[in-house]
Parts: sequence; structure tokens; C-alpha cells
Amino acid sequence: MTAQVMVGISGGVDSAVAALLLQRQGVAVEGLFMQNWDDDGRGGDGCRADADRREAVAVCAHLGIRLHLRNFAATYRAQVFEHFLAEYRRGRTPNPDVLCNREIKFKTFLDEARALGASQIATGHYARIDCVDGRLRLLRGRDHGKDQSYFLHALGQAALAATRFPLGELPKAQVRELARDAGLPNHARKDSTGICFIGERDFRSFLSRYIPAQPGPICAPDGSEIGVHEGVFHYTLGQRGGLGIGGRRDGDGAPWYVVGKDVPNNVLYAAQGNANHWLQAQRLAASGLSWIAGAPPASTFACSAMTRYRQAPQPCQVELDGDLATVRFEVPQRAITPGQSVVFYDGEECLGGGVIDRSDAAFGGWSPT
Repeated sequence: MTAQVMVGISGGVDSAVAALLLQRQGVAVEGLFMQNWDDDGRGGDGCRADADRREAVAVCAHLGIRLHLRNFAATYRAQVFEHFLAEYRRGRTPNPDVLCNREIKFKTFLDEARALGASQIATGHYARIDCVDGRLRLLRGRDHGKDQSYFLHALGQAALAATRFPLGELPKAQVRELARDAGLPNHARKDSTGICFIGERDFRSFLSRYIPAQPGPICAPDGSEIGVHEGVFHYTLGQRGGLGIGGRRDGDGAPWYVVGKDVPNNVLYAAQGNANHWLQAQRLAASGLSWIAGAPPASTFACSAMTRYRQAPQPCQVELDGDLATVRFEVPQRAITPGQSVVFYDGEECLGGGVIDRSDAAFGGWSPT
């Protein structure tokens, strides 16, 4: 029997239960394991692809479904990893999961699934799809603690039409219970965290293999030097750890946080206190916009937005100028970070999003033009 649905089997419990649920619905299911990373000699041996592959084989054997193995590493490197490095060289903090979803999981994987005869794909993402007046909508997963619509905001109508999210209505605890009751071999496996191609490796060490560290000064907002950093590329706004700034006579004893980066001059700025005003911003500018419906709801509209994963959506006003968006929040937001995504919501519906370029924080590079 030709598969109706090709499930992206990652080795994790979520994709395994997605396949299980579809199988119980009587859907003809097959699995496809995507290897998206091959080390090039510089990345060390921390990538978890081999362990993931073994788990995927065991899951599909338990379910009695065919598993296809495909290596998309070359495409991933060209479409995702090179962009990741380019953003870090600019001093930004990219989100490779967004690009991976758009370019690999819902493009390259979808094309391969169709070549193998499947009409749709399915993944273990916590998100939902519905249709209103002939238009597909991407909705937040019922379990807001696991909701992954933030990472899916760059998908369009064609991708959604070919996709199923079997876990969208379920809480994570129930997914674990289903896996355990079904005897799935990976039912107790821990959730993966972080960036897939880094795995358990130290992030700073990994990045240094591709972007050599250039130590420089850490300065307080007034310009006084307070420490030495290991390369501005290795730090992100709001970061606390890894600064190496001890107690100072002129300090107040509070922890230090990264509040700005001057990449051309290789200067890192830090200030004390988690809620310090140097990290607060009420406006941001974004580009590279994507809209689930294919177009924005209006040139100016009110909605809510997330500037990082698992943040509660925050009320805001959006003004568009072509592919550029200016977003003004009702209340100041902490550590709005260039390179990350701003994602727009109307209640449970994900409207789309874009890449943050700058903010009106003190070191955010804001310009009214």
C-alpha cells in the first residue's frame, strides 16, 4: 500500500506518537528520517543524528511501518546553516528552526514524500490547522506550554494544505502516556533541546570553529571598561552567564547582563539588574515578512506578538511598509533581539511574522527611517 501520509520520524516521542495516532485512524502511514547534519571535521562529535536514527528505526519496527532514510545535509547546510553563520557574523542571534521548517521540513521533506507517493506529510509539532471560508489557518497548539506555531509562522497555504499535526489538540503529558501505553521503545526519551546540529556540545566552542573568537572590552553603558569578552558573536542580548564580571566597588551587587553589541568596534555592553532599563524597548522594526494567508490582514492592524519562544503574546500595533514592519507594544519588552523572529497572533491564530532588525532600546540601533 502506498502511504497516504509520510511522517517525519525524528527519533523523539512526539513524532512517534504522531505516527501511532494516524495509524490508529486507519491512515496508510510510512516514516521518513531526515539527517540534516554531517560534521565537516570542525564540529566535533556531539551531533545526535546516529542515536536519533536508531530510535527512528526501532519506532517504525514497533509500529510495523516502512522507514525511509534520507540525507538532506547538503541542502540544510546551504539553506539554513550558512544563513546561521552569516547572521552571527553580523552580531545577530538567528533562529535556525524557523528556516529549517520552511526550507527543509515543509519543502525538501514534502517534495521527497511526494516523490515516494505520499499525498501529505505529518510531524510531531504542537500546532493546529483549520479552514475558514476556504482559507487555511495555523493555530496555536492546545498545550500552550508546548505550542510550536512560533517556529511555523513562515509556512504558507500550500505547505499547510499538505500537512497534518496529529498532536495539536493534545497536552504533552497525554502524548507521553499514549507512548508508554503503546509500548513505544522511546516513550521515556527526554525531549531534545537546543539547536539540532550542536546537540550536547558547548555552543561557544562550536561557534568558534567557524567564527574565530576576537576578544575585546566589555563596557558599562557609560563607556567604562569592566571586563573582557571572548568575541561579541558569542553573546546575545539579555544573557547573564559567561561574562566573567566579578564584584565591583562601583557596582550594586546585582548580576550583569548583556545590553548591547558594537560589532564594528568589537565592544560588548553590559549593565546590572535583570530589569534594567537598557534592555527595555517598546518598538521594533522587522523585515522578511511571511503571512500564513499569503497577505497581511491590513496595512495597519492591532494584534499580539511574540519576540521569543514561549513568551506570552503581547498586545501591539503593526504598521507595514511593503516588506517592512514597525511594531509598537503597549508595554515595554525586555531584550528584543535582532535576528530573532517576531510572530503575530490574532487570538489563537498565527498570522505570520518576520525577522527583527532593530529596536528602540538604548543599544537597539533604532532609527525612525
